[in-house]
Amino acid sequence: MRLTMVGTGYVGLVTGTCFANTGNRVVCLDLDPEKIARLNAGECPIHEPGLAQLIRKNAAAGRLLFTTDRDAAFDHAQVIFICVGTPPDEDGSADLSHVLRVAGDIGNALERIGATDPPKLVVVKSTVPVGSTHAVRDRIRERTSVPFLIANNPEFLKEGAAVGDFMKPDRVVCGVEDPAAGEILRALYEPFVRQGNPVYVFDVRSSEMVKYASNAMLACKISFINEIANLCEHYGADVRSVREGMCADRRIGNQFLYPGLGYGGSCFPKDTQAVVGMGRRAGYECRLNAAVHEVNQAQRAYFWRKICDWFGGDVRGHRLAFWGVAFKPETDDIREAPAIALLRSALAAGAVPHVHDPAAHANLARELPEVRRFDDMYAALDDCSALIVCTEWNEFRQPDFEEIGRRLRTRTIFDGRNIYRRQTLMDLGFSYFAVGRPPVIAPDASPPSAHARASG
Repeated sequence: MRLTMVGTGYVGLVTGTCFANTGNRVVCLDLDPEKIARLNAGECPIHEPGLAQLIRKNAAAGRLLFTTDRDAAFDHAQVIFICVGTPPDEDGSADLSHVLRVAGDIGNALERIGATDPPKLVVVKSTVPVGSTHAVRDRIRERTSVPFLIANNPEFLKEGAAVGDFMKPDRVVCGVEDPAAGEILRALYEPFVRQGNPVYVFDVRSSEMVKYASNAMLACKISFINEIANLCEHYGADVRSVREGMCADRRIGNQFLYPGLGYGGSCFPKDTQAVVGMGRRAGYECRLNAAVHEVNQAQRAYFWRKICDWFGGDVRGHRLAFWGVAFKPETDDIREAPAIALLRSALAAGAVPHVHDPAAHANLARELPEVRRFDDMYAALDDCSALIVCTEWNEFRQPDFEEIGRRLRTRTIFDGRNIYRRQTLMDLGFSYFAVGRPPVIAPDASPPSAHARASG
């Protein structure tokens, strides 16, 4: 099948590449000539395991093309996927300006091309509030009377595992008005669901809501376990034991119930706020989702206070080592990353951050150029008063603790992801602070005083 992806961001690039890998002829359209040049040179602009190899493989086979030429891209397509961003407005609601601009371009293209047999299918892949796919349909109809089909097809890709998620989806959700659109989408996704995972074909508005309901539920679980973790700290309970006992109930399960610094990235923060915005526009207050977002944002401040308290409320001049900037492992995405919030707090308080992340240095340099970045995880510790773990990259899980102890001014670790064993750190003489667990205070330990602060 001949497909066009409008937008070569995270969704468009993964979707287009994976469809090309099953034999479809895919054109990826983007108006950024620099990005298209990089893609045509075989470079992948995002850090996503396995994606770069698939791009090069399918481009070499002639199944995957990248262009800035709208006319050529729309002429090519039997199916057009809209995969552009829907960033949050100031009030948290989704900004549809990019989606509607593409809809206008598609309408103009259909008017120029004329009727085709069968009609072209336009699929909204971007995450959009309920009713937006119909708004896209109506915007196209403003520009042309040429027949076309419309559908919604939300994505459920986890950054760091997106290729696997696309190749073996839990489910595929489609929203259609015409059964013919459903049949086209079923045919496209058939190679990916041969293990029996379902392809659901709903009405358009229900399809749109599935995406938001799913992400809002997962965000809710994260905020819930973080609130329980904070309560554990006040009462001397260990959230790891609490979680284990709670998750043994099959009705609850154990997914997304890991305490830490809260969620980040491009989906959960934006989509939770978009749910609140949809409620506001409908005259309905989504109090639970609003609280989920508030709890998540407060989690970063709660953890930062824990750090400040150890330093007697004053971290001025202290060098602090941060391991991890990306909002999760196996990605370079720092959007809404908890580490960024902590780094901003550290800078505002007069601390001197030293940072190591396996993938996110380039993005960090653009966001916080004043922060010093280290290619070696242990070098980032030199002359620092504490280590703060913000992202659970695999290389951080079993480090050389003796090396950490030698490099730090004091053996102090703040573990924002609960990846270390308390007993191990206790035996090695560390002071150890995690999330929802009793702290470990090393014998005769005290935070570094003014003489241990960095100069300048």
